[in-house]
Amino acid sequence: MLSKNFINERKEILEKKKLQLEEQLKSIVNKDRQSTEFDATFPDFGDKEDENAAEVAVYQGNLSLEEDLKFSLERIGIALRLIEKNVYGICDKCGGEINTERLEAFPQATTCMACKKKID
Repeated sequence: MLSKNFINERKEILEKKKLQLEEQLKSIVNKDRQSTEFDATFPDFGDKEDENAAEVAVYQGNLSLEEDLKFSLERIGIALRLIEKNVYGICDKCGGEINTERLEAFPQATTCMACKKKID
């Protein structure tokens, strides 16, 4: 059973990481003010062919980064909801406890290492 102190430390870490990821996401995307969706910005470096190629490359990189950031934010949100429901640290596959070492290394983990290895 995870201690209340350990869970509170993970919650603090997750909340800080969430804020960092949100700031990083804001730096590469525009947010539609009427929705919760983000949309990677397309840079404007100019009209020359090499400038257009650079725009496309940066945009593609931003799209990939945007997806990675959204996925990470989603995983953190899930972990924070599990904390609120008092079921944090329980594997969502087998129902066993996730060991503290895994949660220290990856606080948003929702599966134990045995189940994680089966998934990969």
